[in-house]
Amino acid sequence: MRGILGSLVISLVTGCSERCPHFESRRLISPSKWIAGALLAIGCITTPLASAQDNNGDSRKEDDAFLLLRDSVRRDDAAKVEFYAARLTDYAIPSYVDYYRLKSHFRDASTAEILDFLKRYDGQAIADRLRNDWLLELGRKREWALFDQQLPLFVLNDDTQVKCYALLSRLTKGQNVAAEARALLIYPPYYGEACNSLVASLAQTGQFNQEDLWAQVRLAGETNATGPARRIIMLLNGSDKKVAQAIDLPALALAKGAGDSRADHEVFLIALGRAARTSVKLSVLALQKALPKLTPQEQAIGWANIALPASYVVAPETSDYWRRANGAPLSIDQHQWRTRYALREGNWKLVRDYIAAMPASLRADPTWVYWQARAVTALAGGGLPAEAQFLYQSIAERQDYYGLLAAEELGRTVSIPPPGAPVTQAEIAAVGASPGFQRALRFFNMRLRFEGTREWNWELRRLSDRELIAAAEFARQNHILDRMVYTSERTRVQADYTHRYPAPHDDIMQANTRTLGLDRAWVYGLIRQESRFIMTAQSTAGASGLMQVMPSTGRWVAQKIGLTNFVQDMLTDVRTNILLGTNYMNMVLGSMDGSQVLATAAYNAGPGRLRSWRSALTKPMDSTIFIESIPYAETRTYVKNVMTNATWYAALFEGRPQSLKARLGVVTPKGYSEQEQQQTTFSSR
Repeated sequence: MRGILGSLVISLVTGCSERCPHFESRRLISPSKWIAGALLAIGCITTPLASAQDNNGDSRKEDDAFLLLRDSVRRDDAAKVEFYAARLTDYAIPSYVDYYRLKSHFRDASTAEILDFLKRYDGQAIADRLRNDWLLELGRKREWALFDQQLPLFVLNDDTQVKCYALLSRLTKGQNVAAEARALLIYPPYYGEACNSLVASLAQTGQFNQEDLWAQVRLAGETNATGPARRIIMLLNGSDKKVAQAIDLPALALAKGAGDSRADHEVFLIALGRAARTSVKLSVLALQKALPKLTPQEQAIGWANIALPASYVVAPETSDYWRRANGAPLSIDQHQWRTRYALREGNWKLVRDYIAAMPASLRADPTWVYWQARAVTALAGGGLPAEAQFLYQSIAERQDYYGLLAAEELGRTVSIPPPGAPVTQAEIAAVGASPGFQRALRFFNMRLRFEGTREWNWELRRLSDRELIAAAEFARQNHILDRMVYTSERTRVQADYTHRYPAPHDDIMQANTRTLGLDRAWVYGLIRQESRFIMTAQSTAGASGLMQVMPSTGRWVAQKIGLTNFVQDMLTDVRTNILLGTNYMNMVLGSMDGSQVLATAAYNAGPGRLRSWRSALTKPMDSTIFIESIPYAETRTYVKNVMTNATWYAALFEGRPQSLKARLGVVTPKGYSEQEQQQTTFSSR
């Protein structure tokens, strides 16, 4: 056996030694090590499989044909689909060729044809994707027997439309699904045919009463979902034209007054909330004028609808608006924002009461578990009450923002746990040989990140911690760092933190951060959130590269630092991207008086918005409260993640425990003196 494997290894080593630095043939001295070497060598040719194929002219032509096939399906050109599919009879990924061919005539496909595809590719990600498509089609056709048969086989079950059809199917059988529907139907812009039909059927069967329907209309108004609002209000014999005007042209709707009927009142209340996004004062005046016509609950709803947008801009009377909204049925956003505003005002009793009034599912979110514990502690006046300790402990094992904050309240700092035994190249090769990972590599090499990510993530579902670490290393060796990070985050006990928090291009990064005196951990924390280390990443707004620098920002920074001949394409060059990105971070940090929290928010939302948000501060504020009350959900999440990342990076780089709370510190009004800031920071610890 050693002779056979030896010949195999020697023949493979010639082509693999440069690409597999871990391989050393001179160490193969025992049969087990000869086997390991053979697996390693096989892994070496498996790892860059797609790259090797890309060097083959025929393979490149096939990939080009595949891309044209994919594009033809998207353009609904059935003739071109068949033309390109016929050229791909021996393609390396036949399942996707068959998928696109089937998708080109999906609505006319027979059940037998679909079942044949699902059988041939059973267990693959693309089969689950097709089953998702089929369930949507079966739901649309109301073919409930086949839908019910296929639904339990849908592995990911992550499609809201499918979930609405599932409830609709049960509803047709006489089951009571109202409670589940209320929990599901929380974002009307995503409703589509399935969820709109579910709402209508719930109304027709009496499982949704008028209050349920009016709550849905108000929710549609709050989320700017004109279509669902028009459909739902017609179930209540209201005017779809009036509700559309309330959402799209609220000032005109307010000018007409509250009217006399319940429907007119509800439309008016929607218009109040929409108009308040432009002018809180206009909405307040309109509501005050209409108060005599409205019931006490309608008045409370009106104040709640005004209070929500008023909270975004920290309008002076916002706390009063929320007080007047007492007794109104609140949306998820309204529950959260009245609590956030109580946080800003330091009213811990209201924070505790508002969290207690939240729906159970929202109350169980780590965000509000943490703030409930903070409120309990603040109201106790000293020490750590048992209730707060229990709440902190329930989330302290999480490695995210709230988990780290909770752990610190329990006296634990952020430390990198000792690594387990490193995975071997044989383990990496065994995991990497998975057909799903090989398909993912092929797609990534074609820059089909959506398909590559789907295939990659599908393969992770049943892997053990050790296999996940091997898969993360396989991703690193293939320069797919976003999948490396994602894969590493899936481990439950053992973890490799160099996978979770990688520092690529560190020689370039250190040179730039040293020159600027910039915190390298913070910069890497931001990159991890911005691009997940995808150098070719480009946002819909046009931001490019590792640090997602906008062309206009890159041009401006280049002028400031004297970088001549700047052109937009330079943003995809690693050195230029890091040079411009770090300089911009440093400029923003300086404009925010050295606050990483404010500078991080400004990097995402823009310095102008941060100046506006900061101008609402009248005194220093705990950064955790400031972050929690950032008006933009994207920026709020972004800042939490960047600051958490930076804390982990600091622990990794410095080799000692770190404090997220100390990193966050306090935020202060513009112009607050350095001495005052130091005193505030000291007193907050």
